[in-house]
Amino acid sequence: MYVVMNQLHIPAEGRENVAARFADSAAKMKEIKGCLDFMYLEPEEEENYPVVLTKWESKDDYQSWINSDAFKDAHKKRRENLDSSPTQSNKIFEYEAVHHL
Repeated sequence: MYVVMNQLHIPAEGRENVAARFADSAAKMKEIKGCLDFMYLEPEEEENYPVVLTKWESKDDYQSWINSDAFKDAHKKRRENLDSSPTQSNKIFEYEAVHHL
């Protein structure tokens, strides 16, 4: 299993907007080949940042997703509206799950 965490650097006042956009994506992720799980994690402490966590059958499935037209379409709105997006930056963490249930 391959796990990817995308930490979104969003000020507190923009988080509700971003969370709503990811809610729209959740159902679509069920249709992506190899995607086992998709979560938008909202931190309990304001000084921490939200994380989008995805689990994949393999790294190849994840790579296929990020290189797909569906991925480009899902991120098109943010690319077109960079000035109005509350997301200031992000950091991707990728892991191969060695032990899991």
